[in-house]
Amino acid sequence: MLYAAALVIPFAAIVPIASPVVAKIAFASFLFVAVLDALFAVRGKANLRVLFPNLVRLSKDREGAISLRIQNLDQKSKNIRIGLPFPTEVEAEMFDQLVQLPEGSEFSRFEWNCIPRKRGKYAIDLCYMEQVSPLGLWNYRSVQGMECELRVYPNLLEERKKLASRFLNRDDYGAHTRRMIGQGREFEKLREYVSGDAYEQIHWKATAKRGRPITKVFQMERTQEVYVVLDSSRRSAREVDHETALEFFMRSALIMGAVAQQQGDLFGAITFSNRVQGFLRAGNGKAHYHACRDMLYSLQPQMVTPDYEDLFSFVRLRLRRRALLIVLTDLNDPMLAEGFVRSAAIVARHHLLLVNMIRPQGAIPLFQQAVEPSVDSVYESLAGHMIWENLKDLHNILRRYGITLSQLHLPTMSVDLVDQYFDIKQRQLL
Repeated sequence: MLYAAALVIPFAAIVPIASPVVAKIAFASFLFVAVLDALFAVRGKANLRVLFPNLVRLSKDREGAISLRIQNLDQKSKNIRIGLPFPTEVEAEMFDQLVQLPEGSEFSRFEWNCIPRKRGKYAIDLCYMEQVSPLGLWNYRSVQGMECELRVYPNLLEERKKLASRFLNRDDYGAHTRRMIGQGREFEKLREYVSGDAYEQIHWKATAKRGRPITKVFQMERTQEVYVVLDSSRRSAREVDHETALEFFMRSALIMGAVAQQQGDLFGAITFSNRVQGFLRAGNGKAHYHACRDMLYSLQPQMVTPDYEDLFSFVRLRLRRRALLIVLTDLNDPMLAEGFVRSAAIVARHHLLLVNMIRPQGAIPLFQQAVEPSVDSVYESLAGHMIWENLKDLHNILRRYGITLSQLHLPTMSVDLVDQYFDIKQRQLL
């Protein structure tokens, strides 16, 4: 834009009363100054560069910031306007902002606040800049290409608040002591026989070799393998409290990973739909947890039928060590439930399976709820009773194979999963 009204209007008033030569000289001088100012503006653009981070990690529905670094080579004080084309899933208060660069500083840091509204991976590949020419006659705009990836992870703040006592690690304050049942299953050492030791604890080979009774000592196993198996098929796409079931599964899985690592266990993840999509072998440490989070954050429901046979065949071939498998799926379909039972029997003898699903709405026994005196309410209650009865039969069938089926309530889903895990640890079922 040419800011020249203050000069053009006086020139236009002088031209009728001045000689043609003077008018031409004045106009040519003004045009020369304007062109020179434009050239300096273009040249000044080369001294400016906006540096973006290659990767920005954000949490859904939580305010985050993109840290920008502006390089000013000539180190002169100037005002520039920066604009970013944010994706529609990321909200920003302003899409362009005015930044003042101080004199004598080559690099300036600037924070751009935003709030992502949807989980997933997004990219910002362009940056728009506008700066004023030295004489203020022009506003020069330019476009800079860049590569900035935005990773929006699930928001675990509410779940962490519900499980605050699990994450406290301040000299055991706030920790809950849990009594361990049994003596442990992991061999620790051999020692001399002490009066009262059970006969099954005697190591007969060591006793024969040393000529005196030797007893085996066991300890609680601390490095067990825990896998969360997430179903991302069409059954996880149904809306529950304005979110898909997969969103609740994912948050619960990440919370489980954090708790398992605090307990010293190895945590892994498996995702599947009509085939196994992702597999991360159990491990521990902060880097491993971030790897699990990176594998899960971009997962989206797919409109396909889950293939439990492919899932459990994969588990049987890839997992040799006995592990705890926490399966998050939806078995409120008789055909799928039948296929699940048939396929899960393959691994039930080698691994410990906990199957968890969101409790279907209205799945309550008929005479445990108040029914309004209307035909529609009666039919709805009958439908809920049938769902409850089918799930009860499925629970009994799975229990024959040593598989536990649980129906979780949404407000306490993460807490219930953690309680199941601690109960397994306490009873040493794994």
